[in-house]
Amino acid sequence: MTTISSDVIRGYNDTIILYLLLDRPSYGYEISRMIRTISGEKYVIKETTLYSAFTRMEKNGYITSFSQNAENGKRRTYYSITDAGREYYREKCAEWNLTKEVIEHFISPTGVRSLPGRQ
Repeated sequence: MTTISSDVIRGYNDTIILYLLLDRPSYGYEISRMIRTISGEKYVIKETTLYSAFTRMEKNGYITSFSQNAENGKRRTYYSITDAGREYYREKCAEWNLTKEVIEHFISPTGVRSLPGRQ
């Protein structure tokens, strides 16, 4: 099975995480598990990458964190999206659509290069 290189997806980790926080707060392990599941095991985010993203996004005001006891009594840190985070998510979605539009000009379904006006 082909997996996605972390280098390729690095710029969109924040977008992925914010998407998962749109409906409700969540905690690190659950977010990691959802990324793995939703991607069909094609992308597994590293723990250090995930927590670096949490730190960066909290510093930028895109998310907030709070501690809460889980059902098993263990304290967990939950993350929730802010209004600034929702706006940043919308901006990243627009950026992705533009990126995809540009890159699709350079991706060949057959793997063969074919420039306009050249044979």
